[in-house]
Amino acid sequence: MATIERTAETSVADEVAALVARSRAAQAQIENATQEQVDLWIRGMVYAVAREDIAEQIARDTVEETQLGNYDGKYLKIFRKTRAALMDILPDKSVGVIEELPERNIVKIAKPVGVIGALTPSTNPEATPVIKAICAVKGRNSIIVCPHPRAKITNKDICDRMRAALVKLGAPADLVIAIEQPSVEKTNEVMKQVDRVLATGGGPMVKAAYSSGTPALGVGVGNAVITVDDTADLDDAADKIRTSKTLDLAASCSSDNAVVLLDAIYDEMLAKLVHQGGYVVNEPEKAKLQAVIWEDDHINAKVVAQDAEKIAGMAGFSIPEGKLFFIVPEDGAGPDHPFSGEKMTVTMALYRARDIDHAIELTNEIQAYQGQGHSCGIYSTSDANIMKLAMATKTSRVMVNQPQSASNSGNLWNGMRQTFSLGCGSWGGNATNNNISWEDLVNVTWVSKPLAVTKVIPSDVELFGKQVMEALA
Repeated sequence: MATIERTAETSVADEVAALVARSRAAQAQIENATQEQVDLWIRGMVYAVAREDIAEQIARDTVEETQLGNYDGKYLKIFRKTRAALMDILPDKSVGVIEELPERNIVKIAKPVGVIGALTPSTNPEATPVIKAICAVKGRNSIIVCPHPRAKITNKDICDRMRAALVKLGAPADLVIAIEQPSVEKTNEVMKQVDRVLATGGGPMVKAAYSSGTPALGVGVGNAVITVDDTADLDDAADKIRTSKTLDLAASCSSDNAVVLLDAIYDEMLAKLVHQGGYVVNEPEKAKLQAVIWEDDHINAKVVAQDAEKIAGMAGFSIPEGKLFFIVPEDGAGPDHPFSGEKMTVTMALYRARDIDHAIELTNEIQAYQGQGHSCGIYSTSDANIMKLAMATKTSRVMVNQPQSASNSGNLWNGMRQTFSLGCGSWGGNATNNNISWEDLVNVTWVSKPLAVTKVIPSDVELFGKQVMEALA
């Protein structure tokens, strides 16, 4: 039995080694590519999947295969998000000298990492491989894409289209390779054999990436908390919260998971959320909803990214026609209050805060349970409140007057880097809190020349200051 298991392990390792060898050979061919070449290639990679007719087909096929999200959300991601990501990185210089610091007499040169191993989730399997692939090629790398098994057909189709585009534009197809029959063992082996891992997916896979022995860039748990204060445009806030909560049926980890309303506008704002399609659950319905969303303290895969009517039916109650998302009144955070955590459904926890300080307190309590380091948001016209929230929360992104799930990974109305990989820093157990892009997929050589004038260490009084010197005398 042990011999059979060892043979199987060897077989997987050999299969992956063959793929990595192909990927490495392709990457070697573009090691000295020009900026014009890599930018031509990434243009082609996006156009091959984002043409309107192709995007429509991919959106339909993705929903059919994964049974997650909806056509409108998938179409926006493959048609618009990939274009935005391309537009975002095209102006960047990623080949040769990428930065000069005359005051330090330093020049920075970008060089490829090599073979990138990319993990992609079932919830965003349409645009994630594309964005990761163009970021890899922008840095003159190759990429091997490991999909969730639930999205393997979608992943292969998208990768095949990018491969064909590369060949037509004079690049090797194997710059992009799809794992066609994914498994945990195969993905783990890919992570061991590549040069850098980009891990987007569930917590276990991100942890596996960090323990693979290969330098890895992972993401943390999303559990966005959104505050609406008494200076906000309430109609605008309600519309954008609904947009964010229902985009692709909350497939994104950036979906609004908790909304905190200040006491002064609580009733008025809640009425506007209801008008936007929110359904406030009562206590018996809350218990039923909890029972169907979580199984053995884990989110039930059957409810992820499903519409509200279907989830209500599974939970054993009905909702009026036109209701798009659940509003669950909540007053605590932590394991005893599961609705305070990530839900991956069109379900929003609702909190009432006395003032902005109480809202910040609630945000920190909620995200101390889940989602620390990822993102939060605020609807406000008060710069004082905005900056107070930003200063006092352990978060990488504060989205102001924007729909969270459509904004924190970059959009046309803000300056955030376009990505689907959101680092959460040390707060979320990640090595970075960047919106991960091509800059994370290059090595940089620093060329340092002597300064025209050598620096001089100042006197002790100037350097340390009298207060320090006298205190430590």
